[in-house]
Amino acid sequence: MNRLAHETSPYLLQHADNPVDWWPWSTEAFDEARKNSKPVLLSVGYSSCHWCHVMAHESFEDQATADFLNEHFVSIKVDREERPDVDAVYMEAVQAATGQGGWPMTVFLTPDAEPFYFGTYFPPAPRHGMPSFRQVLEGVRSAWADRRDEVADVAGKIVRDLAGREISYGGTEAPGEQELAQALLGLTREYDAQRGGFGGAPKFPPSMVIEFLLRHHARTGAEGALQMAQDTSERMARGGIYDQLGGGFARYSVDRDWVVPHFEKMLYDNALLCRVYAHLWRATGSELARRVALETADFMVRELRTDEGGFASALDADSDDGTGRHVEGAYYVWTPRQLREVLGDDDAELAARHFGVTEDGTFEHGSSVLQLPQQDGLADAERITGIRQRLLAARSERPAPGRDDKIVAAWNGLAIAALAETGAYFDRPDLLDAALGAADLLVRLHLDDAARLTRTSKDGQAGANAGVLEDYGDVAEGFLALASVTGEGVWLDFAGFLLDHVIARFADEESGALYDTAADAEQLIRRPQDPTDNAAPSGWSAAAGALLSYAAQTGSEPHRAAAEKALGVVKALGPRVPRFIGWGLAVAEANLDGPREVAVVGPAMGDPATKALHRTALLGTAPGAVVAVGTPESDEFPLLVDRPLQQGQPAAYVCRNFTCDAPTTDPDRLRTALSS
Repeated sequence: MNRLAHETSPYLLQHADNPVDWWPWSTEAFDEARKNSKPVLLSVGYSSCHWCHVMAHESFEDQATADFLNEHFVSIKVDREERPDVDAVYMEAVQAATGQGGWPMTVFLTPDAEPFYFGTYFPPAPRHGMPSFRQVLEGVRSAWADRRDEVADVAGKIVRDLAGREISYGGTEAPGEQELAQALLGLTREYDAQRGGFGGAPKFPPSMVIEFLLRHHARTGAEGALQMAQDTSERMARGGIYDQLGGGFARYSVDRDWVVPHFEKMLYDNALLCRVYAHLWRATGSELARRVALETADFMVRELRTDEGGFASALDADSDDGTGRHVEGAYYVWTPRQLREVLGDDDAELAARHFGVTEDGTFEHGSSVLQLPQQDGLADAERITGIRQRLLAARSERPAPGRDDKIVAAWNGLAIAALAETGAYFDRPDLLDAALGAADLLVRLHLDDAARLTRTSKDGQAGANAGVLEDYGDVAEGFLALASVTGEGVWLDFAGFLLDHVIARFADEESGALYDTAADAEQLIRRPQDPTDNAAPSGWSAAAGALLSYAAQTGSEPHRAAAEKALGVVKALGPRVPRFIGWGLAVAEANLDGPREVAVVGPAMGDPATKALHRTALLGTAPGAVVAVGTPESDEFPLLVDRPLQQGQPAAYVCRNFTCDAPTTDPDRLRTALSS
């Protein structure tokens, strides 16, 4: 066992038995490198990363490679999900130097943590123009021993270049109609009209862009925006990227047609997509969207919920194929023969046609990923439901993929928002209970007395790493959604505590620009700062959205000003790279729409007429609208102050931009006010 044996990260624990003498990221590791005048090998990955597992097996479990590393290097292993700040800083260096990045990330550093040589996966023997890992190690060792001054010069230049890579913020002015129209035009140009989605292979689920498209349609009536959102959502839901038996989405599709996924399932993807499909149903009434939202929510609760009430980070792409070998996708794929073994000949033939299983296969070794081909009336729903249940039961007997049980605050915030809203829309109190359980865990375990967040926990034990901007933004987003759904003002209070930290510790006072790490966080070679939305909302966009919603709920001018300043970067990037700032564009839509503020007052929370108005408010499609519900005497929500009943009846008040409509007791009138 090496120094990783007592870490909480499942990824680090996967390497605890390596013969490599790993260190976790720590001051002590760099002190060791300085003391012994050795370079540092920094290896960054995460537990469900396929090629991380491959490199570990090929190189880090190899005794000869480990012996060489232990003699000539200080080796540090980092879980990118625990330390996104470390990952971001060195990934920026890798991408700047090589033009590409990915995981595993392999970086060689001086004892002062300055990078001088980069890469990702290195094979055990030279192949496809790549040197072997051993060749790389020997080259770095030789350069360190014989050309130390040259290495120091290279490292210093890289650090200076990184320091000079400033973001063009676009000022402190939020985007207007023109910038959002330009963003929509840019998305239209990149849209794959034949297959849905944007760009080519690999194709990632564009959840945040779809949210922007739905909000843009709601605000402007642009049918093209809604069509792109609908068609992309349907193609994904019918493709292999969606688990047709158990629900939930894989990380991405390796092809343009959504057929073959990279099979890992991430909490953040499923939380974002669950919410998007729920919002699509809210906008269109699509039965497909309803089914996918609920199945994805059920997947998260069934397969990712931990004993402590939080949600685990991911399910692995690989699993045992029944022969002792770990193979990507083994848990999910089917051959015609396997269908016959479970279903018998007649139902197997129907299942093969319904799910697109062929003799040649759509994946490896004649196996197929289950899809829903674009066919109508193929079979009666009852028979297909029975087939799905039997296949799911049979699949549950296979060796399951590994689960990363680490609780990440930010991703649990996304899950809380999705489950709270999905539970409210579809009258599923069990989903709301799951959201409340995760929120309670975050408050109990991740939030200290000063309302500072810890990023991760595992098995009820808080990790050692401070929360970053995305943790504060996404957890605040989840708490704000809970406040609107439950009518419990305590969640609004907790969101306010977190957002006060954003303003005080993460924001540049003059420009309003946001940093990924707090001013008092560990100082790396560069303070990371990335406004682009990638797999999940950037901390910058997440914080802007939560600040805007909180300001709408409370009337707080400092929070509103901070949100609008933060949206300046969306004005700069939205028209140029709309695919990579989707959540920022969605927040900008809410900002342009107000956002609308809805106060529902009634004699009691359980009153049927109050519940009807509250539900109508939650189902309104106005971008980013906030909802407060309670009695006229309630002091839990500022929006409820001076909001009396109307002739003794529950009433709803809708305001935007310091102007309010006349209160209404009629759900239909409220619905109209929130959809026009």
